[in-house]
Amino acid sequence: MTKLSRRQFCMTGLALVGTAPLMAASPASAQQLKGGTLRVAVLSELANFDPQQLSTVNFHVIKNLYDSLIEYAPDGKPLPSLASAWTIAPDKTSVSLTLRDGVTFHSGAPFKADSVLATLQKGADPKRGKNVFSTMSIVKDWSAPDERTVVINFKAPAPERQILDLLQFLIPIEAKGIDTVETVPAGTGPYTLVSRAVGQGLTLKANPKYWREKQPIAQDLVFTVFSEDAAATAALESGAVDIVYNGSSRSAVRLKGAGYQVFAGPGPLVQVFRINSTRGPFRNKSFRQAFNYLIDRASVLRVGYAGMGKVVALPWAPASPAFDDGYTKTYAYDLEKAKKLTAASGLSADEMKGWKLLVNGSDEASVTISQIVQGSLQKIGVPIELDMRQGAEYVTALLGGDFAATFGAVGNIQKFPSRVTTNSIYRTSGNPILKDPHPHPDYVAAIAKVDAATGGEAEVKAAYDNLNRVMVEEAFGIPTNSYDVGLIVASEKIGGITLDIDNLFIARTIGFK
Repeated sequence: MTKLSRRQFCMTGLALVGTAPLMAASPASAQQLKGGTLRVAVLSELANFDPQQLSTVNFHVIKNLYDSLIEYAPDGKPLPSLASAWTIAPDKTSVSLTLRDGVTFHSGAPFKADSVLATLQKGADPKRGKNVFSTMSIVKDWSAPDERTVVINFKAPAPERQILDLLQFLIPIEAKGIDTVETVPAGTGPYTLVSRAVGQGLTLKANPKYWREKQPIAQDLVFTVFSEDAAATAALESGAVDIVYNGSSRSAVRLKGAGYQVFAGPGPLVQVFRINSTRGPFRNKSFRQAFNYLIDRASVLRVGYAGMGKVVALPWAPASPAFDDGYTKTYAYDLEKAKKLTAASGLSADEMKGWKLLVNGSDEASVTISQIVQGSLQKIGVPIELDMRQGAEYVTALLGGDFAATFGAVGNIQKFPSRVTTNSIYRTSGNPILKDPHPHPDYVAAIAKVDAATGGEAEVKAAYDNLNRVMVEEAFGIPTNSYDVGLIVASEKIGGITLDIDNLFIARTIGFK
């Protein structure tokens, strides 16, 4: 048995194009910072309190109400959390966890193995597991030899990094609170819920029994929902809030120039032109493939995200082991190649233009980049209309697959490659857009090949290369660029910012200078 709690994983940082480098987090010690009320502006109402719904709109609360089994440092090093130690079997078919002693849930109940088992059960349920369900696909079963030990068995030998990603993704929920977790938090985290006003914000208070010493620093944590980025930044500039979380790249660049602190974490999103290949002209592979060349990625990055990020043609951040910059050059913007592929499709002019591009009208960047695609299509003789939808109406259409094509960002793209399947458009089963059976069996097989690549470097690289080739050929998702999510813009009086590998907001180390 090999101990892995000290293993290092090297991850490259996100490249920032066209802007000055943003600040790295350098938390001050708790002794140097003062407590008080930390006021945070956010740009979206949270969906619910379920930590297995790892949606961007929930990013500001998850790590403040809950703890993971293990954490990743920003450089990818795995660190103990609710699991104080873990051991992966030599044949990589199981992992044994030692649970931390002395931890309690917000209810006062002790943290024990029964809640980890209940959390695993929920994650493995296709109806309740949400973003965790696809990650659980490698798991065969689990058991608890005693109340401080959990053993997870895998269906086949699993890559080491995939096992660690699973542990980092699993956030224990108190067993008796699982059925009501969407409306009532049931975690062990540094803060507890005081109140929530839907559409306005929520208030949390410090957990007096939190297990991390001298944390949290701030006694109260107040989130205020702003409908517009401009209003949130104005509140920061007026002193009404201390931090803006997950605001726009454009605002971050402006505020940095004005002297505010700006922090970008290691877990960017990748914007993806999502294609519903079960509808209209998108059933045709050649027509879909044309979009590999049709989208002006450089313009999308520059206009939509102030140049902060990297042009990509695959759904990986530079830190991913599957990242391959060569595809970006191969599939650069080229209208002539796009025209040849649309001609090769055999579709008539009427068939090619008979669809609308769904647009998140509440997001300025999404509107702008959708207009860029609309302009490119016009140039090759395929005029289309934009279907603007706001807020919940757009989210319902996006997650329900009620669209022909739309832009939507994907996460978990800096971790093990098959983690991309936590995103709805890339799910291999239970895909809400493409449905079952999956219309792209080569993609499903390529993901399975990556999951089974536990051998040498050559085998692993071949699996990644095969997956990349299949993704580009099937073309049901056309990545355009990476960009920062969870940007933190803070006043100069704030210290102790801790960056999370998924860019979730961590308040427990933050205080006032």
